[in-house]
Amino acid sequence: MSAVYTVGILDFVFDDHKGEAELLHLVELKNQRCEVFFDKLKFIYLELPKFTKEIGELETQLDKWLFVLRHLSRLQERPQALQDRVFERLFATAELAQFTPQEKEAYEESLKYYRDLNNVVNTSWQEGVAEGVAKGRAEGREEGRVEGLKAVAKQMKAGGESIDKIMRFTGLSREEVEGL
Repeated sequence: MSAVYTVGILDFVFDDHKGEAELLHLVELKNQRCEVFFDKLKFIYLELPKFTKEIGELETQLDKWLFVLRHLSRLQERPQALQDRVFERLFATAELAQFTPQEKEAYEESLKYYRDLNNVVNTSWQEGVAEGVAKGRAEGREEGRVEGLKAVAKQMKAGGESIDKIMRFTGLSREEVEGL
């Protein structure tokens, strides 16, 4: 069974933890015997006000994510320290969240148009490939059949059979049989 994590990103500090520097709390449920109730169920709480690192102090991916979560609403552009590919989509989504209702509608329309056009192109390409493959297979089968008949005709000719008989049995033309 897969583990289940519940992550709470808090914009406040728990009263019981105000004096502690620790900002990440991992909570597990325990039964009446103080045993972990279910080891694949965990609750994680992040107290964002306790995260005080500045952009130049970010070292780990967790630091970067905590910085983004704490400061995203105030960032005008993506800082150099957050150029990782994983943050591209986040910042693009954050930009969309700032759109006016009219801008969102225009964006959704353009996205729909793009997806429709992309689907038409992909479908056409797939149909073209399928048609090309089918045609190629048919041509390949025909080529293979003709080559097989020519091999039989060559053996018949080497065996001394007449050209007329070879033509009758293989369906090849006189020129094809004579050219072997």
